Amino acid sequence: MKNRRRALVLAGTAAALVATLIAAAPAPAAPAASTASAASAASKLASVHGGGTVAYPYVPKEHDIRFTVDADAAPWSRPFPGRGGEHGMPVDARGKVTVYHAMPDENFTAVAEAEVDCMVTGGRTATVTAVVTSSNVGWEGKRIGISVQDGERGAPDRVGFSWGIANVDVKSDGSVSEPRVGTCMAPAPFTEVTKGGFKVTPAPLAPRPKP
Repeated sequence: MKNRRRALVLAGTAAALVATLIAAAPAPAAPAASTASAASAASKLASVHGGGTVAYPYVPKEHDIRFTVDADAAPWSRPFPGRGGEHGMPVDARGKVTVYHAMPDENFTAVAEAEVDCMVTGGRTATVTAVVTSSNVGWEGKRIGISVQDGERGAPDRVGFSWGIANVDVKSDGSVSEPRVGTCMAPAPFTEVTKGGFKVTPAPLAPRPKP
């Protein structure tokens, strides 16, 4: 197990270098349609669904790295201690993320499953975080960040992940550590999806709950 954990840590270290009723109304019809459209947009919830294999230049070519993301917005559903936290956050979400990394040269495949806790969208891009619930590499309890870009006009989808080329803290004594990932925090989607794909459904931030 020690060697297996080390294999994944080496891959991660290389990476670190690696979201009506509408009453019929007389004319004008156009304003009524516009109002309905606005109401529909306001009630829509964000989501990210899909899975894919990614290209990643900092591991051997025979490595197989895949992600699946099934995340749905659940605004104001995760209360937390402290002032203003009684309703949670507008970016609260639920769902599941799976990370799969086959390393033939190490004769080992790392797998982690995580529970989604946060998601925010902007256009065709989404950032999702999830806390690992099970893994074979000792990641239980660790929050991971995933970014997804839904490609358009023939462009490939893209993915980014928090233990890749970001989230490294160099201390004053020269030592290096990996800081804890905050909710909805992930780097830009820096890797290209070579097989599979993702669907990002964007939505504006949910309004604050009424008192």
